[in-house]
Amino acid sequence: MTDMTVKEAGKKGGKTVKERYGPAFFSTIGKKGGRAVATERGPEFYAQIGKKGGDAVKEKHGPEYYAQIGRKGGYAVKERHGPDYYSTIGKKGGETLKRSRSPKKADS
Repeated sequence: MTDMTVKEAGKKGGKTVKERYGPAFFSTIGKKGGRAVATERGPEFYAQIGKKGGDAVKEKHGPEYYAQIGRKGGYAVKERHGPDYYSTIGKKGGETLKRSRSPKKADS
């Protein structure tokens, strides 16, 4: 038997769990863990770690990186849903805003 690195052992264990319980299991335990962390540390914890991660990515790739991946994602959505998709969801969003606004009161 050969020695295994921690990374290799983790990968092997994860594969075994996936085979035994299925991929949805990871989603379930991830959500459960996320709720526990939010309860323990508060929702602002996620904002802090998100900012740290975003700053690290910006440091590594530069600020233009976000524009590039945004365009790439936009093109992928357009390819999947068609060129009129953004127009359609924009109109739906506008209708939702119109309906949720309270009517203006007339000054007497």
